[in-house]
Amino acid sequence: MMNKILVSACLMGFKVRYDGSEKAQMVDQLHRWQKEQRLVIHCPELAAGLPTPRPPAEIVSAEGKDVMPKQVRIVEITGQDVTEQYQLGAWLALRTAQESGCTAALLTDGSPTCGSQFIYDGSFSGKRKAGMGIAASLLTEHGIAVFSENRLADLIAWIDEKER
Repeated sequence: MMNKILVSACLMGFKVRYDGSEKAQMVDQLHRWQKEQRLVIHCPELAAGLPTPRPPAEIVSAEGKDVMPKQVRIVEITGQDVTEQYQLGAWLALRTAQESGCTAALLTDGSPTCGSQFIYDGSFSGKRKAGMGIAASLLTEHGIAVFSENRLADLIAWIDEKER
């Protein structure tokens, strides 16, 4: 069985990040998976209606798993509370992954949505901390394996093991 992978649109070269940039990671493996039609390219923030560019946003003093039950907030550097938009983005990412049959996700680390190894600490000072963003957390809770762009080799090994 061929495993499908939800992948952050910015990793595929789409300029959808908060600052209008991309983080293209089109290495040979991703290009091959794209040709095999394994990749489901998605940006939770755009799916939720957030614009590009948009002000940077961070999870205030917690991590993604704490946002869905509304224990904490996601705010923009302007002070605007965007928790509901990010919650919607996480649910849309989960729905997209489930409807497309994705078993894994390759997401952009550091994002309050997609971070899987680290996020920013909510102070807008550039300080990182271990933790997951809201979509990465929700995907993980629903059995979808989440990998950051820095763990592409781990994702390749995971896919190889699943398909043996």
